[in-house]
Amino acid sequence: MRPLDENETTAVFNKLHKFVGNNLKNIVLDAQSNEGPDSKPGRYCFRLQKNRVYYVSESLIKRATNVKREKLVSLGTQIGKFTKVGKFQLTIQSLNLLAANAKHKVWLKPTSEMSFLYGNSVLKGGLGRITENIQVNDGVVVFSMSDVPLGFGDAAKSTVDCRKMDPNGIVVHRHADIGEYLRMEDDL
Repeated sequence: MRPLDENETTAVFNKLHKFVGNNLKNIVLDAQSNEGPDSKPGRYCFRLQKNRVYYVSESLIKRATNVKREKLVSLGTQIGKFTKVGKFQLTIQSLNLLAANAKHKVWLKPTSEMSFLYGNSVLKGGLGRITENIQVNDGVVVFSMSDVPLGFGDAAKSTVDCRKMDPNGIVVHRHADIGEYLRMEDDL
């Protein structure tokens, strides 16, 4: 497990900024850890292990130095991974972090939640509410009407365009949803 280099950090922060905007400072600077027996456990930071990026407290990193690198499977919360070509992708495990700091949100009607959880994109007919000022390709976190985070994706249309489109038009292209825990349990 090692710290991210400059290019990796840029890729991770750009992807996170797409979903959380200026709330990125809450994740990077203001998040205080309350894990472990230390009176001052420190902050959270990002670490890389086998092309996977983890969000982990400094006190947990200090305790993990007792474990050999090849024996270490996971540490903290996995937020994403680097592909073979070097692109960074957020994984479903980052949903809680994104939902707590999301800039743009979409709420689904109960009738369209299952369709989203089966891996489909969000259609206009299933849209319950949407935050203002969403632009095309902005990162969007998808919630149920009872404010349970279901997944995240990219906005296919802006907020203004969503009001004028037909009910079968795609509003959000899905990146990840909590149904992946069942569909892809071997890969997570």
